Amino acid sequence: MSSSNLLMQYQSECLEALKSAAKISKPFEKVFMDTLKLFMAIPGKVNFLQMGRYGEFSEQTYRNNFENETFDWFAFNEHLIRRTLTGKLLSIAVDPSFLPKSGKKTPWIGRFWSGVAGEMKRGQEVFGVGVIDVDNRDCMTLSAIQTPDAKSLEEMDCNLVEWYCQNLIILKEKLQKISSLIVADAFFSKETFVNPLLKEGFHVISRLRNDAVLFYPTLQKPTGKRGHPKWYDGKVSFSSLDLSRCEEAEVDKGRLFGLKTYSKSLKRFIKVAIWYPDEEDRTKWQIYFSTDDAMSVKDIINCYKARFQLEFCFRDGKHYAGLNDCQSTDLRKLEFHRNASFASVNIAKAACKELGIPFSISSCKSVIHNAYMLNRFICVSGLQPDPQVIDKLFKELVLFTARAALGLEN
Repeated sequence: MSSSNLLMQYQSECLEALKSAAKISKPFEKVFMDTLKLFMAIPGKVNFLQMGRYGEFSEQTYRNNFENETFDWFAFNEHLIRRTLTGKLLSIAVDPSFLPKSGKKTPWIGRFWSGVAGEMKRGQEVFGVGVIDVDNRDCMTLSAIQTPDAKSLEEMDCNLVEWYCQNLIILKEKLQKISSLIVADAFFSKETFVNPLLKEGFHVISRLRNDAVLFYPTLQKPTGKRGHPKWYDGKVSFSSLDLSRCEEAEVDKGRLFGLKTYSKSLKRFIKVAIWYPDEEDRTKWQIYFSTDDAMSVKDIINCYKARFQLEFCFRDGKHYAGLNDCQSTDLRKLEFHRNASFASVNIAKAACKELGIPFSISSCKSVIHNAYMLNRFICVSGLQPDPQVIDKLFKELVLFTARAALGLEN
């Protein structure tokens, strides 16, 4: 990676995506471009105070810019995604994530599930919507929406699962241009989530409890007598599957079977993929499903397992791009900050792919920080630098960072 190539490519990807999103004013463009660079360039917390210290503009200018609630983050990220995720099988992954936040005036603070802590905690939650490239096991985020607290949901006359569902339906036209497959974890395998999405033209892939009640569809043919023939034959026993009704798919470990069943909880027919980790053991299994009964068993499994890539987007945003650091109690600024955090990770991925280098968020952060600080120093000092000198200084900075990292590890 020579000189400031990564920073330049990062800026190029950002500008292209920005121009594809909407018509924007020149002042907004300048502050926006610097803001997205700062999400990668600032070490430690990424907040307004730090932006004022490191950036080209004042702290108040960044605060004012974050009040823009009309900016189309979906279109911005979609442009990056279409350039970067090139696999044939794409799906829409959804998942909420807990964010620590306090304050009496902060909107929508409540008790939300924290997967890290394994318990409900007080703070905020962001509902992430991402695109999964199943073939290449990669993910980029489309949008981040703040989840209302329990009191606000009560005023909206809906529960949490219904709220998640409604937000996907609002994005229906945009999402279905990318994929009609929604992939979510077992929490979402509920009738109130699955069936409304089906009515809107989506298909859902998720996981069922190991004690899920499923029934074999009937093999009985119409007799011509009055009344509908029975819908199903008997309950599925996972410890003794009727293999004559199943299709088997090859897997690296264990055995994988697929069949069409009727789900009691979802109140509909679904295609299930039942995986036994041990070839000889029928006492342990995992059940995945798709509402698209034409989907192959392996595609169901692959789509669900690739869903975890969205967790890496949350991790990168929290650890490297300031997802937890917003210094505001204004809902507009909170949403702008969180979408900017995810977008900065997307831009870094797109830049790395364009340059043909492996993506590592920690390496991107280090390199962009060094290049940005060198550029700022040159800009502020008013120097007319020699490009060869810049290359030499940049390489020395990268080497210094690598040595410092090794020193910390040791």
